[in-house]
Amino acid sequence: MTVAAAPLSGAVAAPDALPVLSVEGLTVSVRTEHGLRPLVRDLSFHVNRGETLAIAGESGSGKSLTSLAIMGLLPFPAVRATAGRIRLGATDLTALPEAQMRRIRGDRIAMIFQEPMSSLNPVLTIGTQLIEAICAHQDVSPSAAQTAALAALTSVRLSHPKRRMAQYPHELSGGMRQRVMIAMALALRPEVLIADEPTTALDVTVQREVLDLLRDLQRDLGTAIILITHDMGVVAEMADRVIVMKSGAMVEQAPVGSLFKAPAKAYTRDLLAAVPRMGQRIERPEPTTAPPVARLQDVIVRFPLKGGLFGRTVQQVHAVEKVSFDIRRGETFALVGESGCGKSTIAKAMVGLVPHQGSITLAGQTLSGLNRDQMKAVRRRVQMVFQDPMAALNPRKTAGDLIAEPLLIHDIGTPDDRRNAAADLMRRVGLSNDQLDRYPHEFSGGQRQRICIARALALKPDLIIADESVSALDVSVQARVLNLLRELQQELGLAYLFISHDMAVVDNISDRVAVMYLGQIVEMGSRAQVFSNPQHPYTQRLIEAVPVPDPAHIRPPGVRLSGDIPSPLYPAGSGPAPVVLQDIGGGHLVAQSWTR
Repeated sequence: MTVAAAPLSGAVAAPDALPVLSVEGLTVSVRTEHGLRPLVRDLSFHVNRGETLAIAGESGSGKSLTSLAIMGLLPFPAVRATAGRIRLGATDLTALPEAQMRRIRGDRIAMIFQEPMSSLNPVLTIGTQLIEAICAHQDVSPSAAQTAALAALTSVRLSHPKRRMAQYPHELSGGMRQRVMIAMALALRPEVLIADEPTTALDVTVQREVLDLLRDLQRDLGTAIILITHDMGVVAEMADRVIVMKSGAMVEQAPVGSLFKAPAKAYTRDLLAAVPRMGQRIERPEPTTAPPVARLQDVIVRFPLKGGLFGRTVQQVHAVEKVSFDIRRGETFALVGESGCGKSTIAKAMVGLVPHQGSITLAGQTLSGLNRDQMKAVRRRVQMVFQDPMAALNPRKTAGDLIAEPLLIHDIGTPDDRRNAAADLMRRVGLSNDQLDRYPHEFSGGQRQRICIARALALKPDLIIADESVSALDVSVQARVLNLLRELQQELGLAYLFISHDMAVVDNISDRVAVMYLGQIVEMGSRAQVFSNPQHPYTQRLIEAVPVPDPAHIRPPGVRLSGDIPSPLYPAGSGPAPVVLQDIGGGHLVAQSWTR
């Protein structure tokens, strides 16, 4: 099949061109005990061949429900489309029986979901799943399907595609799994591709590679893309037109340039104002030079891999190698880098959850040699806030019990004292006392993260470790949580270890920054030093990969990866060829390998 070249991003289809997909007056309703309640109301839009339409808005705005309605995947009969039409070219999808819709789904219209691990079958190899999808829609032999599957993996620039065909989803990184999902979606050359938050959980460099890939494939295949996201930087970079949704209704629709330059509605203006931008923060005075609340010196964390008949150690994962830094009172020290670089391993070592070599000193006490009771006392001084608040909160306990739990564990106060302390902490993080007896599922994502922060404050710690604590939040909720963290720091003199792969957020909240790559710190300095004048090619690559919320922004030719990604399994001089970070000036940096 020959496909004409698609218009580049920003191109507009001819006025008489038939939209490849049109949605007319769509209403999606949920069945309740009081009757049907609309979740998406009277929504109309279209998308043309080779065009990218972004649907933006906060969680609960109806973005994903709209995509599920288009795909015919609403959980009927509890949720169903109660009004409107969805047309794929001249075909009315809402009038098709499920058997016909199944033939269209994946063939003419495909979808990439936010979390690839939940979309791939964990007990089937990548090749089996790709071949199965191809055979379901095309009358081809198994060998021809295998050839097509291999070509699909090659088209998404997945390294060693033949090897990947035989691997299982858990053996691939998040970025690799997302590439597999893109390959599966595009293997049959669909007319429409729906990408539902395809990069939200990805590192900034992997995100950029996935977006570049979608753009390249759209140019080659002429596919229309509906991009569903709350990341306005991604919208600015990818979209031709934008729909902004709130509470199930369209707020406004405009070409991407017009929307960012002159948004018509207050909600859109507020949404754009909440987007963190590089270089916005005014440099504040250096924190106090008092003794640090945390100090790491030459910290090493290695995990043995067992193998063979007797379960002996055959290799070591070099997760952290000779990392040193300190954190002062009232300071926000940020650790940045991609998944697998060792950021979270350092956090776990600091609270005694993984063994380490070297020296970690918290609140004046060195962790090595502490017994259980002594370690429990140290943990009072250091608390953690995790990325996923729903996973961090016991669903069977109320908010009040969850916040008071640290006090109970450390036998502090009476039940009434703990209840009063929980109520005070709820108020401090911007929640009301009448929410004390609610359960986690009754709160929004941002409110649950506030509960986690309140729980972390219960023991009046010196240091809070925030591990990707805002990466999964909508931009407006993210802005409120970051403002809360700043206010608490000023009020209580807290020190933060802020772990993140979001460079724009780090630029807005940090005082000092350390950049990690494969278990080592490759650059460290003040926020201004690192972001204004990055010295290391990897730091430059991270900063250049950040999506800029400005459609007029032209990205410079950035640092590109070539070769295999290096593995922390291999010492110097062995294993696959190391990755090369190619910089703008034509120089290169070979990633450092470990020595035993």
